[in-house]
Amino acid sequence: MGAETPAKNRGMAILPQTQASLQPFSDPALPRTAVPTRLPSLRHIGPNWYASVMGTAIVASAGAALPVDVPGLRTACTLVWALSAVLLLAVIAARAGHWIHHRDQARAHLLDPAVAPFYGCLSMALMAVGGATLTVGVDVVGARAALAVDVVLFAAGTAVGLAAAVVVPYLMVVRHRPAPGTASPVWLLPLVAPMVSASQGALLVPHLGAGQAREALLLACYAMFGLSLLATLVVLPVVFSRLVHHGPLPLALTPTLFLVLGPLGQSTTAVNQLADVAPGAVAAPYASAFGAFAVLYGVPVVGFALLWLALAAAMVVRAARNGMGFAMTWWAFTFPVGTCVTGAAGLARHTGLDALTWLAVALYVVLVVAWAAAGTRTVRGVLSGALTAAPVPPRPATARTR
Repeated sequence: MGAETPAKNRGMAILPQTQASLQPFSDPALPRTAVPTRLPSLRHIGPNWYASVMGTAIVASAGAALPVDVPGLRTACTLVWALSAVLLLAVIAARAGHWIHHRDQARAHLLDPAVAPFYGCLSMALMAVGGATLTVGVDVVGARAALAVDVVLFAAGTAVGLAAAVVVPYLMVVRHRPAPGTASPVWLLPLVAPMVSASQGALLVPHLGAGQAREALLLACYAMFGLSLLATLVVLPVVFSRLVHHGPLPLALTPTLFLVLGPLGQSTTAVNQLADVAPGAVAAPYASAFGAFAVLYGVPVVGFALLWLALAAAMVVRAARNGMGFAMTWWAFTFPVGTCVTGAAGLARHTGLDALTWLAVALYVVLVVAWAAAGTRTVRGVLSGALTAAPVPPRPATARTR
């Protein structure tokens, strides 16, 4: 998509357009120490790298969720799941090295409003791999091992996600203080993590014994669904207002518009998956109500998701024509679109409509193409060293681009 940016710009992290992102990552309260010399390639591995894990795992999960039988698809999804598991271990190791050897930079990332929201990606990466393990990896590791892996990753991811949903907004209020007109779709990342917990928790509900434990997990998932949905409804108007009043995002950040699809597709996925397991967890009247709610909520939200998809795609085409090249922002094309695939597949399952089945298939094709493009460019950037170099912040946009 578009001409490739110069090498010095290809290492740019996925940064929202905030005042803090226009300066090198630093905080006046932190001691100014010399840059560590050990493992310098890890210094700029931020939490946004977990997006590559999420984007890979969702290819496996979404493929398994498709309501069609495609020869060889299950095998391909299994291979992608294995790749996502390896990526998760690699990124966790790199991030651990980042914290050990570049603690000053790690603390600066946490206190930077352009980077802190990406801590929600850690939560989603853990749960995305865990869910894919239970749905696809089970063919390789067996049912007991797959369940154990998913339980551990779900518990860790949910804890991290709930913490991020509180800590990141808290830091934005008391430390970050972003300037007016700097809202970004990236702000949604820590808020959508509990929604991922809601959908992934549905996979574990049938594995609990009937009674209080099963019902408690089901209702806890609905509580996290509500937490994430209401928080998204607070932030999304601010993001759209920023676009209307301050113009398009900088070219490299334009793909982040696809992040809005995340809470839309994931919430639709959550209500459908929770409706699937509700009959064995709550009494019949409530189970039927949850099934009806899945359709009554999911269809309008998918409609809005398609509207936003068209708007975001138009903005990306515009940015590509203006010279947008590759950046890590391209991973925003993957996981959010994948959640729309699983959401549409869930609605197709509950309504029996062929139109929703083919919508899920079409979105999955888009997902696979986007994943292949982002993955290829990422591998190339890692091998060349461009993606591990210091990020070049975007120039401030003080007026609408022509």
